[in-house]
Amino acid sequence: MKSIPVIDKSILDQLYKSGIHFRGGQTKKSFSDLKLIIGTELLASVLRNVTRKYLDLKPADIDKLPGPRAGRKYVLYAHVPFCESLCPYCSFNRFLYQEDRARTYFRNLRKEMRIVADLGYQFESLYFGGGTPTILVDELVETIDLAKQLFGIKEVSCETNPNHLTPAILNKLKGRVDRLSVGVQSFDNTLLKQMSRMSKFGTGEEVLQRLKDAVGILPSINVDMIFNFPSQTEEILREDIRKTIESGANQVTFYPLMSSPSVSFAMDKAIGKVDYSREPDFYRIVNEELGQVYRPMSAWTYARKDISMIDEYIVAYEEYVGIGSGSFSYLDGSLYVNTFSLSDYDRMVNSGRMGIAATRKFAKRQQMQYRFMMELFDLKLNKQQFKQDFNQAVEHSLWVEMLFMRLMGAFSKTSTKDLLRISPDRGYLMVVMMREFFAGVNILREQARQALAPNERLMCLVNDKVIS
Repeated sequence: MKSIPVIDKSILDQLYKSGIHFRGGQTKKSFSDLKLIIGTELLASVLRNVTRKYLDLKPADIDKLPGPRAGRKYVLYAHVPFCESLCPYCSFNRFLYQEDRARTYFRNLRKEMRIVADLGYQFESLYFGGGTPTILVDELVETIDLAKQLFGIKEVSCETNPNHLTPAILNKLKGRVDRLSVGVQSFDNTLLKQMSRMSKFGTGEEVLQRLKDAVGILPSINVDMIFNFPSQTEEILREDIRKTIESGANQVTFYPLMSSPSVSFAMDKAIGKVDYSREPDFYRIVNEELGQVYRPMSAWTYARKDISMIDEYIVAYEEYVGIGSGSFSYLDGSLYVNTFSLSDYDRMVNSGRMGIAATRKFAKRQQMQYRFMMELFDLKLNKQQFKQDFNQAVEHSLWVEMLFMRLMGAFSKTSTKDLLRISPDRGYLMVVMMREFFAGVNILREQARQALAPNERLMCLVNDKVIS
């Protein structure tokens, strides 16, 4: 490189933080690394603006979702927003656990489920997210059994926390839950203390032993991990990866640490500010070391090479129905968001309505962009199916997006004329893409949380700070 082109100062600053310095035409990193850093910064900036624009929802006065369309497959998502304690980095709809509220909530969840059944929906997969769905395992079991009675459910995925990996809970889930996703985040005791998780769920050593004991009881155990904590070093990250492999977990999800304005105060106070400049190197370590035992199934999800996987619901199914407070539905190009208020949810469901509070209809191009993003996050794009569904070739309808991806060298040489595959060394592009998408969703959640009544906002307490 004989000369340095004119680059915006903010980009140069980011390059410097990332370890790139121009010295006599040389850089500390390769040109490929340089291109990736510049590209991801551009991608993040664009997606940050676009996502927030797309998620500008309007209030909805809708009693029920539209019915299913013939020939389409859907997944059912059920949200359980209660936790025994709240983590500082979490932006999901969640409330401090109160047993009477939680039992009432599960009854309402089943009522809303029956409304969905009356609409004519059938589902092969059911996903319970939270919050902590296993917080009242007897209520959860009753809800799963009802879902299997009402719909053609073949696979059930459910989230939980390490303290619920007990024989009593696991035995009740046996035969009901196919994939149990455990929120571990890290095995490092210093990090666990910073997140106030060690007092809640035990030491890293204790969590590891619980995982080892749980493996084999259910068909699949997934471990949710986070990388790029402010005080996380490469050594800590490598040790987390080693212990994850040692646990015997069938699947691993390694998310980048994601912040949002509503939790920034609590997160900064607890664990410090996020440094995104380290993220590419940390992701490379995760990808390389996990890749020795697991195969990538999405940009941040890995499965052991000898098993199949129940994938994340928004990737495996483009369209999904959400039930419960704070759930999302995506149907026929429209997004529907359920109320975040527990009292409003109770009132709406008991009046025979679903909990829908807001909606947005996306234009055709926006629908194509959503398909593009979700499929590539799954590391491949079916061009033939894209053309069939939208009556346009992806190269023509999304030529700017395709040009960017090709300039970034995103597509693997194993791609065919009908199937695009993401190159193994360009998976980080998809991580950035989804990180910014979820950041936009988190802002939407913040807006919904701000509208809560004071008594409900007090149930969102983290580190003595009311999340607003």
